Amino acid sequence: MSENTTRDTVILGSGCSGLTAAIYTARANLKPLVLEGHEPGGQLSITTLVENFPGWPEGIQGPELIENMKKQAVRFGTELRMAHLNSIDLTRRPFALNLGKETIHTRTLIIASGASARWLNLPSEQALIGHGVSSCATCDGFFFSGKEIAVIGGGDSAMEEALFLTRFATKVTIINRSERFRASKIMLDRAMAHKQIEFLPNTIVDEVLGVEDKDVKGLRLKNKTTGVESVLSVSAMFLGIGHEPNAKAFTGMMDLDEDGYILTRNNVFTTLNGEIIPGVFACGDIQDRRYRQAITAAGSGCMAALEVEKYLEEHGR
Repeated sequence: MSENTTRDTVILGSGCSGLTAAIYTARANLKPLVLEGHEPGGQLSITTLVENFPGWPEGIQGPELIENMKKQAVRFGTELRMAHLNSIDLTRRPFALNLGKETIHTRTLIIASGASARWLNLPSEQALIGHGVSSCATCDGFFFSGKEIAVIGGGDSAMEEALFLTRFATKVTIINRSERFRASKIMLDRAMAHKQIEFLPNTIVDEVLGVEDKDVKGLRLKNKTTGVESVLSVSAMFLGIGHEPNAKAFTGMMDLDEDGYILTRNNVFTTLNGEIIPGVFACGDIQDRRYRQAITAAGSGCMAALEVEKYLEEHGR
């Protein structure tokens, strides 16, 4: 392959972390290529009002924030391309990215493909995402102050979401499809002791009500044991059933944790068998299972970009 056709850096993902990495690497004249995957823009692309991103005192719509980042990245020389990564070879240098009809070679790689929220996959739920259906309590809880809210799930994520939402909601109902809760004892005890939290075990959501009004009005529920159906009047439904990191393509190529998140050293350095993989960096939600905020994703994207610059300088670029 020609030295001229090899990219200095390729970024996988176009959410907050990937686009921030693109802005920084583009300003360093590295002409980054951003490959947009199955969820262009990441989770912000399905978020409505974002009020906690610095610099927007009145808030900004999630898709607009992403669009602004794209324009900023392109202005400095980023190339954006819709593409699906078929396979990747990190064993040779430059790295080879197989896109099906094309193979791209790159000296460095920034993995920013994020983590996708798990949904119930009900048509009514999907229709109301951003209109009372959410997977992020810290992002959207404030909008439902003084309202009644439902949280779906039985693990620590659901308990954390429910406890956080009690700051705003008059009542939070935790709906779990099983009699048993997977949450740790301390988290479950904390939620059960809270006067604003109620539990509905052995219960599934059949439908989210309010599609016609484009606003959640309630949930149609079914008890799994008795088969009895009921309607729970709530103004919002928060999913607390976890996230799925988009890292399956890297299985065996780098260290992942038990849930499939990329393990990093110093936030962005990828490893294999505990040893740093030179030139391969990960940022954003694909390696952050704790914070999962737009601003922390952007921050780690900046860090990954600066490490790419340093790596290329050290290797004579």
